[in-house]
Amino acid sequence: MVMTYFKRFQMELAFDPDRLETLLSDEVPLPAGYEMVPFSRGILKEHATAKYESFRSELDCHVFACLGKLDGCLRLMREIAGRGNFLPESTWLGRYRDPSTGHHQPVATIQAIETDQWASIQNVGVVPEHRNRRLGEILIRLAARGAASSGLRGLQLEVTRENIAAIRFYERLGFRQTKTLYKACEV
Repeated sequence: MVMTYFKRFQMELAFDPDRLETLLSDEVPLPAGYEMVPFSRGILKEHATAKYESFRSELDCHVFACLGKLDGCLRLMREIAGRGNFLPESTWLGRYRDPSTGHHQPVATIQAIETDQWASIQNVGVVPEHRNRRLGEILIRLAARGAASSGLRGLQLEVTRENIAAIRFYERLGFRQTKTLYKACEV
């Protein structure tokens, strides 16, 4: 095994009054067929499925091996939801209703924990076939509303440097890079 280091950026979105007002007041309409579901323990498997389908072919499943396996995603969801600092109000599931079958499919997920008065986003995932519909932005806004209602200072997350599309997305929403971190992985 060879040890590889992945460069990651910590990014933050502080809840200054202007930014918070924009995040909380501007509505982004859900596309037809989609719904956002607040966290409940009964949908842990759906969160895990959305996480797995979102990350299994992405760089982050090399950085975090659990993201490349459905059972790993389920273990991760159970661990996140079982923490004492878990933020259920900032944890949401996106579903799509397939018009041909009428069944709901989990297609997007976000989870957060509280760390030093910040909502620390653990994952934001949108299944590839459902990207470019503003679902990620809607998830971030919902997480921000939950964090603000809990009196937290803002949102923070980490993103792998090579994930340029995600970095640009977060910057468009107002996130700023605050730290550079390195994640060691065996490959």
